Amino acid sequence: MELDRIDRKIIAALMADATMPLARLADRVGLSNTPCWKRVKRLTERGVIRARVAVVDPERLGLGMTAFIGVTAPDQSPEWHDSFSDVVSSIPEIMEAHQLAGNHDYVLRVVARDMTDFDRIRQCLVSRIAVRGLTASFAIRRVKSETVLPLDTVSA
Repeated sequence: MELDRIDRKIIAALMADATMPLARLADRVGLSNTPCWKRVKRLTERGVIRARVAVVDPERLGLGMTAFIGVTAPDQSPEWHDSFSDVVSSIPEIMEAHQLAGNHDYVLRVVARDMTDFDRIRQCLVSRIAVRGLTASFAIRRVKSETVLPLDTVSA
């Protein structure tokens, strides 16, 4: 989908504050309310805007541990990868899953209360799907965590 400067400005503003009232958003991007609303609607319908959410501090919810799990598949069959995607999608503590080129087939970002909770999540994963290898690294502290994507709002 081709995005013009106004679309990119709308997206940037909503990434920074999805609760922004339509009138303020329209003013910020230089449109009246109706054309702005139509653009937001079109961006949503086309999947550019997937959701409007609150960014929450996991530590304040008792989820103080972040782990990154490297998973190596036992084989490269499409069936295994499909099953793996289904299992990963069903475990709410797995926040992200990325298929990789490199040492592991996947890396997962997991949030947990503590090591006991992490082990429960790990057991849930490996009891539901075979893996050839699994490694975990634990975050000591978060240095950077962004939700706003870098977007050129100046160019035409």
